[in-house]
Amino acid sequence: MSAPGDLGWVAYPPEGWEEISVMDERNTPMRTYQVCNVMEAYQNNWLRTSWIPRDGAHRIYIEIKFTLRDCNSLPGVPGTCKETFNIYYYESNNNNLWYIKESQYIKIDTIAADESFTQVDVGDRVMKLNTEVRDIGSLTKKGFYLAFQDVGACIALVSVRVYYKKCPLTIRNLAEFPDRVTEGDSSLVEVRGSCVNNSEEYDVPKMHCSADGGWLVPIGRCVCKPGYEEKRDACQPCRPGFYKASSMDAYCMKCPPHSYSHQESSSQCTCEKSYFRAETDPRAMPCTRPPTAPENPISTTNETSITLEWSPPRDSGGRNDIMYNIRCKRCVGDPRKCSLCGNGLHFIPHQFGLTYTKVLVTNLLPHTNYTFDLEALNGVSELSPSPKQYVSINVTTSQAAEAAVNVMLKERKSKDSITLAWQGPDHANGVIVEYEVIYYEKNQKDQNYTVLKTKSNSMTVDGLKPGTIYVFRVRAHTSGGHGTYGGEIELETSQEDMLAIGDPNQPTIMAVSVAGGIVLLIFLVTCFVVSGRHCGYIKAKQDPDEEKMQFHHGQVRLPGSRTYVHPHTYEDPNQAVRDFAKEIDASCIRIERVIGAGEFGEVCSGRLKLPGKREIYVAIKSLKAGYSEKQRRDFLSEASIMGQFDNPNIIRLEGVVTKCKPVMIITEYMENGSLDSFLRKRDGQFTVIQLVGMLRGIASGMKYLSDMNYIHRDLAARNILVNSNFVCKVSDFGLSRVLEDDPEAAYTTRGGKIPIRWTAPEAIAYRKFTSASDVWSYGIVMWEVMSYGERPYWEMSNQDVIKAIDEGYRLPAPMDCPAVLHQLMLDCWQKARGDRPKFGQIVNILDKLIRNPSCLKTLANDAACRSGNSLQDPCTPDSSAITTVDEWLDGIKMGQYKENFASAGYATLDTVVYINSSDLCRIGVTLVGHQKRILWSIQNLHTMASQMHGTHIQV
Repeated sequence: MSAPGDLGWVAYPPEGWEEISVMDERNTPMRTYQVCNVMEAYQNNWLRTSWIPRDGAHRIYIEIKFTLRDCNSLPGVPGTCKETFNIYYYESNNNNLWYIKESQYIKIDTIAADESFTQVDVGDRVMKLNTEVRDIGSLTKKGFYLAFQDVGACIALVSVRVYYKKCPLTIRNLAEFPDRVTEGDSSLVEVRGSCVNNSEEYDVPKMHCSADGGWLVPIGRCVCKPGYEEKRDACQPCRPGFYKASSMDAYCMKCPPHSYSHQESSSQCTCEKSYFRAETDPRAMPCTRPPTAPENPISTTNETSITLEWSPPRDSGGRNDIMYNIRCKRCVGDPRKCSLCGNGLHFIPHQFGLTYTKVLVTNLLPHTNYTFDLEALNGVSELSPSPKQYVSINVTTSQAAEAAVNVMLKERKSKDSITLAWQGPDHANGVIVEYEVIYYEKNQKDQNYTVLKTKSNSMTVDGLKPGTIYVFRVRAHTSGGHGTYGGEIELETSQEDMLAIGDPNQPTIMAVSVAGGIVLLIFLVTCFVVSGRHCGYIKAKQDPDEEKMQFHHGQVRLPGSRTYVHPHTYEDPNQAVRDFAKEIDASCIRIERVIGAGEFGEVCSGRLKLPGKREIYVAIKSLKAGYSEKQRRDFLSEASIMGQFDNPNIIRLEGVVTKCKPVMIITEYMENGSLDSFLRKRDGQFTVIQLVGMLRGIASGMKYLSDMNYIHRDLAARNILVNSNFVCKVSDFGLSRVLEDDPEAAYTTRGGKIPIRWTAPEAIAYRKFTSASDVWSYGIVMWEVMSYGERPYWEMSNQDVIKAIDEGYRLPAPMDCPAVLHQLMLDCWQKARGDRPKFGQIVNILDKLIRNPSCLKTLANDAACRSGNSLQDPCTPDSSAITTVDEWLDGIKMGQYKENFASAGYATLDTVVYINSSDLCRIGVTLVGHQKRILWSIQNLHTMASQMHGTHIQV
C-alpha cells in the first residue's frame, strides 16, 4: 500500500494493528499494517479502512496481498497461535463514521495463507506473498467500510485493492456503447448503442454486457448518412467529385458523366449546363439531354389514310426512353393559312407518346393538304428550356370511297360474342372489295384496337369478355380506296351464355370431349409404360406398415420405430435439448448481420469460433424478448429434432445457447438461401443434369428422414436451403409452423394448418401424414425445381386446388421438362398412397438418370405433340381467344413485361409474331426461361395467324 503519509485507518485496540513504512525489493517506500501478538492468548484486533464510495457498482471485488508467519517457526508460543484472519464489511451512506460495533459488520470470509514464512526465510529475504480475491454482491448504499480481524496470527497486510468490473466504451457497427458497470450476476445486460456522428439507425444497435466486463452478441447496426462513408468506425464525408445518394450505399462513388460536386459530403452530383436528370432517374445515372429531331420521314398515302414512318434521332441524348408526338395541321388554299386538324382524325396506335416509329392516320378528308410535325422526346425534354426539335411531312390526300357504312345489330349475342350486320354504302366509289370492322372496349379507345376483315355484310365477333361494352365501326374498301368509318355503335355482351339448352351442336361437343378424355388417358398410360421401360423404373407397392404411421397428439407412432425420438415424449422438454443439442458459450458467437425473420425472432448470419476449432460461418436464430415458457419450448424443440440428424442433405445443427439471453439456435450457414427464391433469380441458368442433381440431393435427405421414421409434413422448395456449392439440404423441423405469409396459402382444419398446394389429398382430408404424403410433397418440389420456382397451381384458390386434385387433375409438365421426370412426378401424385414410390426408389431412379442422361432428351411437351394429345400448359392460353398484347402476356403469366412491349412499339399481335430472342433482349426480357416461354407462345400465335389468314386479322 503506497501512500504519501499515514493511511488513517482505525485500529482497535491501539496496541493491535500497527502502520509501518517499509522498503520493497525496489527500495520504494510502502505502507503496511502488521500485527504479531502471538505470545498472548485470546487476541481480537480490528483494523477498519476509511469509507469507500461504491460508484454505482452492484458487486465489489477485494484483492488482498499479505504475508503470514508459520506458527511452528515461533518457539515458545502458546497453542492459541493462528494462521488465518477474517475480513468484514459494513454498508453506509455516512462517509465519516468514527465507531462501528463488531456485531454490525457482515463477514465476507476467513482468509488463510497458501504460503507462510519462517525466520530463516526473513533472513534470506524470501517473503512468501499471498494473494486472495473476494467479492461482495448486492450493494445498495453509497459506500462501505472494510474491516480486518486478527485472532492471534503474525500477519502483514501488504496491499488491499478494491475494484469493480465494467464493459468499457466501445464502437461496433458504427454504434457507440458507453461504459457499463456489470450487474454482478451471471446474466447478460442488454445495452442500446447510439449512432456515431453523421450516421443513422438501420436496425436498433444492441450489445450485451457480461458479468466479466466483456461485450457479447452484437445485434443491429447504424449506417452512414447520404454524403458520408464508413472508415475506421466513423462516417467520413465524401470528397469533392464524389457522392453517396443513399444510406444503404456502402461507399462514396465518383460523379457520373456530365455531372459534378464541388463540396464535401454531397448526396448527389449537379448536372452540367444543358444536361438534366429526371426525377425518377437513379443518382448513379449520367445526366442526359433532349434528343435531336427524328430522321428520314416517309409517308405513304392511301386515299384518305396515310402511313407515316421515320428513323430514330441521330442523338438520343444518352437515354433509351425515346417517344414521339405527332402534331397535325390542315391547309386549305393558301398554305400560310393552316389550322389544327381537330379530333376527327384517328391515329393508330396513338398520336402522342409513341414508342414505335410508324403510325397510321385515318379519317382524312379527300383532296386536302396536311402537314405532320414529328418531334422526339425523352425523360428530360420537359426540363430543357430550349425549344423542341421536329421534322415536318407534307402530304395531300386523294379521292376516297364515298358514304359511310352504318352498323345495325343482328338478333344474336352471347357472353363472349356478338353478331353484326350492315348495309353497303349508297354511292360506292367502285366495286366493294371488302369491309373492315374495327372494335375496342369502351373507354379504352387509345389502348387496344382490333380490326377484322370480311367480304360479307355480317360478321360474328367472338373472344369477347362477358358483361363488357364494346364500340364497333365499319367502313368499305372499294376499288377506289377506303371509305370513311360509319358512326359508332355500343353493344354489351351478356353476363351468362344465352345459347339454347337444346343446341343441336351439344351432342357433338360432348362426343368430342369424351373422345379427348379417352385419348388423354391413353397418352398418360403410354408415357408411363415408355418411361418405365426405357429408364428402368419399376414402381413397388407401399409398405403396409407405413400406412399406420401418423401424428397422434404430436407423437409419432410407427411399429418398429428405430431412431427418431419425438421431443414431446420427454416429461421435461429441456432434457431433450440437453440430450440432442450441444450447449455453446455465447462468447464464441459473433453476429454480423440480420438476414431474415422467423416465427420466434430474428435470423442472423455470423461466425462461430469454438476452442481448438477453426472459425465457421453460421446462421443464428434468436428467440425474441418477452417469450413465454411454451414459446421457449417450441423454439428449442426444433433443435431437439435437428440434433438427431446427421446427413449431408439435412441442415446441420451446431448447437444452442440456453444459459443466457437471447436464447439461440446455431446452424450451418447456407449462402444461397431458400431453393424457390434461388431458382427464380437464376431462371434458365442450369442444365437439366444440374437440376436432377439438386432433386437427387433432396430425395437422399428425405430417404434418410424416412429411414429414421421421421415425417416432415411441410416439404416444399421454400424449406430447402442451398449452400455455395449448390448442395440442397432439407430444413424447417419446427413443430409450430407459420407456413406462408399469404393467409390464403394454408387451409385450416382441426389440428393445425396445412400447406394445401404441397399436401397429399389424404393428409388434407384426414390429417393422415406418412412418408407417402411426404413423397407427394416431393413431387410438387420436383415441379417447382423444373419450373424454376413457379407457384404450384398458379393463381388457383385453395378450394379450387382441392377440388381439381380430387377430380384427377395433376400439374402439367413445366416447359422443357424431360418426359421421364414428369412421369415420376405423376407417380408421386398417385391418389392411392400405396402406389407411390418410396424415397429409396426415387433416389435410385435419379441416379440412373444421372448415369444415363440420354433418358432426359425426350421432353414431355414433345412427347405430347408426337402422340397427338394436348397437354397444354395452363400458362399458354388458347390463341383464338387472344385479342391484345396485354391479354396474351397475362395469359402466359408474363404480365410484368407489358410496359417493355408497349415502350418498344409492340402494340398489336401482328407486330409480336415475328419477335426473336435478340428482340426480347433489346426490350429488357433477359431471363432465359422467360424468353423460352414467350417464344414458345409466339410459335402458337404464328400458327394460329397462319390458319386464319384472310378472314380474321388481329391488329
